[in-house]
Amino acid sequence: MSAVNDTKFKSAVFLLTGIPGQEDIQNVWIFLPFSLTYGISILGNSVILFIIKTDPSLHEPMYIFLSMLAITDLGLSISTMPTVLGIYLFNSREICFDVCFAQLFFIHLLQCIESSMLSWMAFDRFIAICDPLRYASILTLPKIAKMGLVCVLRGVAVMLPLTILLKQFRYCRVNVLSHSYCMHQEVMKMACSDIRVNNIYGLFTKLLTMGLDLLPIFLSYVMILKTVLSIASNAECLRALNTCVFHLCAVLVFYTPDIFLSGMYRFGKSSSPVLQILMGYISLLFPPLWNPIVYSVKSKHLRAKIIRMFIK
Repeated sequence: MSAVNDTKFKSAVFLLTGIPGQEDIQNVWIFLPFSLTYGISILGNSVILFIIKTDPSLHEPMYIFLSMLAITDLGLSISTMPTVLGIYLFNSREICFDVCFAQLFFIHLLQCIESSMLSWMAFDRFIAICDPLRYASILTLPKIAKMGLVCVLRGVAVMLPLTILLKQFRYCRVNVLSHSYCMHQEVMKMACSDIRVNNIYGLFTKLLTMGLDLLPIFLSYVMILKTVLSIASNAECLRALNTCVFHLCAVLVFYTPDIFLSGMYRFGKSSSPVLQILMGYISLLFPPLWNPIVYSVKSKHLRAKIIRMFIK
């Protein structure tokens, strides 16, 4: 009997779901905006990476952090694109356990890394505005490389045990997921084992990663505002704040939908399933789409390089 159960566990699959109530138009009208979103995200982040890598004048801490953010956004888009487009183009709903666990690991890992990147970018703006004379000596290339390595190692250390615990569960319930990709909260609910450890650890990881990252972002901007308001000239004050606008946009776009989605899963039991699905798409698809657009528009140097590249 145990052998039979093990066989069922290893050969079982999850069934992914698209947008409820839109099954009749999923083949074309929903596939097109999703494919356009992925195309713009991948192209935009790739262009930013190419320009920063090939232009020595952009080898500054702010742009190096931006290139790290672009790599993370690229990974986030690529990790969800096969299953999302597969559903809306080929109606391919089945995903095996191992692939599902790998996908959810990379999704949550990359979200954790992006959260860390936004925190370091807030620190970058804090040093640039509050202590500009020491900016180059504090944020050197070796230190930035170590910061990026810390972000990756922290994400792996936090998310790998979560995925391993999830894989140890027995899955004997209805295996239909409500999203077109695998998420920890969704897969955990499919288990017929005791999930209290994963539930508590999942909340702990959310507080340990995004909760701790929001704190230095908040403190950095408190110090930035304090420094900027002490500047006598209004023009200089606005110029200093303008360098923070694109980072603030990236922070709001990343954290707002994720906080709402986490609240819906843990406290909004009666919330609309369609709203959960749409919020899930926004939290995963919108930051990789929005970040290259807002940075290209707001950064004068980057915008000039992009225009020059396409004109050539």
